[in-house]
Amino acid sequence: MSLKNPWWVVFGSVLGLLVGNGAIMQFSFGVLLKPIGQEFGWSRGTVSMAMVVGLVCTGLMTPLIGVLVDRYGIRRVALPCITVFAAIVALTSLTPSSPAAFIAFYGLMGLAASGQTPLIYSKSIAATFDDHRGLALGVAMAGVGLGAALIPQYAQALIDAFGWRGAYVGLGLLTFVLAIPAVAFFVREPDRALAADGEEMPTVLPGLSGREALKTKYFWLLVVPFFALAAAANGSIGHVVPLLTDRGVSPQMATSALTMAGLALIAGRLLAGYLLDRLFAPYVAVVFIIIPLIGIVMLITTSNTALASLATVLIGLGLGAEVDLIAFFISRYLGLRSFGEIYGYLFAIFMLANGIGPFVMGVSFDKAGSYVPVLWTFAGGLVVASILVLQMGPYVYPSKHELARRKLAVQDA
Repeated sequence: MSLKNPWWVVFGSVLGLLVGNGAIMQFSFGVLLKPIGQEFGWSRGTVSMAMVVGLVCTGLMTPLIGVLVDRYGIRRVALPCITVFAAIVALTSLTPSSPAAFIAFYGLMGLAASGQTPLIYSKSIAATFDDHRGLALGVAMAGVGLGAALIPQYAQALIDAFGWRGAYVGLGLLTFVLAIPAVAFFVREPDRALAADGEEMPTVLPGLSGREALKTKYFWLLVVPFFALAAAANGSIGHVVPLLTDRGVSPQMATSALTMAGLALIAGRLLAGYLLDRLFAPYVAVVFIIIPLIGIVMLITTSNTALASLATVLIGLGLGAEVDLIAFFISRYLGLRSFGEIYGYLFAIFMLANGIGPFVMGVSFDKAGSYVPVLWTFAGGLVVASILVLQMGPYVYPSKHELARRKLAVQDA
């Protein structure tokens, strides 16, 4: 198969996202937290503060990375960022007995990680694919789910063999070995990308500038739904193990439910991508908003162990769909001209929601002794989100086949 085949871009994206910011920074953190705390005598809250700082730094930096990618191209921005990110991950192994130093490492890691987010890969895929854009995005973003499933296991194996310091070195090396070739050889620059049907994409991509996009209703109609979905899904999943064990579910069964949610994340991304090419995107988005809404209501109202586990899976399905939905909506309503910048804005909001969701869950439990108040708030936010996303209207930048269908409909009329 020739490397001109557009599906090589998807292959490269899966490879890169296996070691993306989420897999390396977030999903490995749970297995590293305890041994680090034990060695230095730090509380889990102190260790966890590093992750909060890292996520905030990634969110703040991503819009700038988007602007730079639009201006200078994917590889010129991503390859140095990935190299620095991998190096900082490895250098975290040198952390001294200082919480401030550890937090600083994660702050720097978060800044560099902004160049190893789904933004990089989504921009290339959106410019490469037209009719199969949804499926391509869904398959590529499944790499995030694979990373979430595999990287913690890899990190634990490294800890068992070399300790937590060796684990950071191994994570940094793996990031460099997988992500650098993925971007260098497979991820295409949008101005030289080929459409899936083999036609050259225009040198100047269609769409709005970042400033123009911020003035449209489409951008703001996306902000609230994706903030609500990310906060609700990540907040619920982040506390689902203690929530279930508080209700008498065994830790083993609660952890199994979380594992199933991780598998549902992968399924959600694949299913969302498949449906986006066949159905109107706002309808698909509503489905993936309502599914976790049902799961949250089930968590609130049921004490049945099996139903609570099913609820966790339903929330995982919603958790799996946001990133490819964001990319698809941007490409169809705001265009590809400043895709990186616009995606950067929405990804920053997405990261903010990722942090706020688990935080307000914890506050709810500390203040009210229950997760129920905030779960009802999440449910209400998802209802509002489903209403808003249906206000988007017809695509502004439809596929060539959709344009042809519209012209034919006008002629027939």
